[in-house]
Amino acid sequence: MKNNLILIVDDNEKDLLLTLRSLESSEIPFELAVARDGAEALEFLSGSDKYKGRDTSHLPQLVLLDLKMPKLDGFQVLRQIRSSERTKYLPVVIFTSSSEVSDVKNTYSLGASSYIRKPIDFAKYSETVRSVGVYWLLLNENPPVIQE
Repeated sequence: MKNNLILIVDDNEKDLLLTLRSLESSEIPFELAVARDGAEALEFLSGSDKYKGRDTSHLPQLVLLDLKMPKLDGFQVLRQIRSSERTKYLPVVIFTSSSEVSDVKNTYSLGASSYIRKPIDFAKYSETVRSVGVYWLLLNENPPVIQE
């Protein structure tokens, strides 16, 4: 059975709340982890610093990653995720307000699984998040976890 753990990496509190509400309304069972910057996301995945002792074999089924964040941006986080044997196949969906063509190109070249621009309209935002959840948590088959 899938674990349905979602790691949301976003420093915008409003977007975090909208994403959480949208996922809850989808009625998909899920666990949630939130990182408010790129450094915290990598700490969560590696089980270091404030996440020391966390069972790192329990990897997310999905990472929703914003690009523009403090400490480490989404590009740096994605690069680190893809450089590790243990996390290189994690589904990482870039979920950002950026519509810059260079951002789309750069994230795909770094191994992003998908690039989705955050809708401004609340109803469209909610539907987008629900659709992402259904696809990545229920329909998609992830590769097995690799232990380092």
